[in-house]
Amino acid sequence: MSAHAATACAADAYPVKPVRWIAPVLAGGGGDLIARAVAPKLSEAWGQQVIIDNRVGGGGTLGMTIAMKMPADGYTMVLGVMSFVGVAPALYPKLAYDPRRDFVAVTQILDAPLILAAHPSLPAKNVRELIALAKAKPGSISYASPGSGTAAHMATELIRSMSGTQMLHVPYRGAPPALTDVVSGQVTMYMTTVPGGMALIKSGRLKVLGSSSLKRTRALPDVPTIAESGLPGYDVTTWYGVLAPVGLPAPILTRMNTDIVRAIRLPDVQERFASEGGDIVGNSSEEFGAFIAREIAKWTKVAKDAGVKPD
Repeated sequence: MSAHAATACAADAYPVKPVRWIAPVLAGGGGDLIARAVAPKLSEAWGQQVIIDNRVGGGGTLGMTIAMKMPADGYTMVLGVMSFVGVAPALYPKLAYDPRRDFVAVTQILDAPLILAAHPSLPAKNVRELIALAKAKPGSISYASPGSGTAAHMATELIRSMSGTQMLHVPYRGAPPALTDVVSGQVTMYMTTVPGGMALIKSGRLKVLGSSSLKRTRALPDVPTIAESGLPGYDVTTWYGVLAPVGLPAPILTRMNTDIVRAIRLPDVQERFASEGGDIVGNSSEEFGAFIAREIAKWTKVAKDAGVKPD
């Protein structure tokens, strides 16, 4: 039997044992919940258990590094997230992995907007007024983030860079303390996820200035995008996808892509994802790989232009 035929036969039988899905995120967080919504569907389709393995550390880079070192046999995949696939290579010159070199992109799962929320005492009602206020009083507006290099940090730095304003970055260790200090008025604003900010916005403890993607979020259809309310061309989403160690045989990659895309398009999975306010993607390996390359280039430029350095 030729090597090609042997690989094809292995792909037909795949998987013959449990598959490990490394999630470099905290259990119970948004990314973890996304993986746990998909994993049971893959277990059912494959007849083998898909085990979520939360490996937290280094802002997500630990889990990526562990995944990189695993055999490229289809029995390890990793949850890729914007911050440690698209942003980390832009911030850390000595990063242990390169998402483009050390991994193969399987498919993008979800693309979700962020919302710029502020303490109600902020005089600005939208991004245009926020920019005017920041220019009138340089350095008077502060913004929280869950840490350097996170989606919230980089998304706000892009606002600052595009608008030519000065704002004070206040990094925290995670979203909960960041939101707590914005709600209390100690920090002016915070770029939050839709589920992370909705309850506080509905209760009036925060007000929303704009959403980050080019189109309005379904969760807040009356809220203008940042692009349409002061910064034309502004477009940021936080995203999740699946990657595997480089060298994965093409037939197994095709099988993984096909079954994951089918799983995320199931009605009950889409319903669970709706709370994120985002859109199901389910693209090809080539499309996701090209998207990752664009994201790294984008955030490398943002980091350079804004002078962003890791804490």
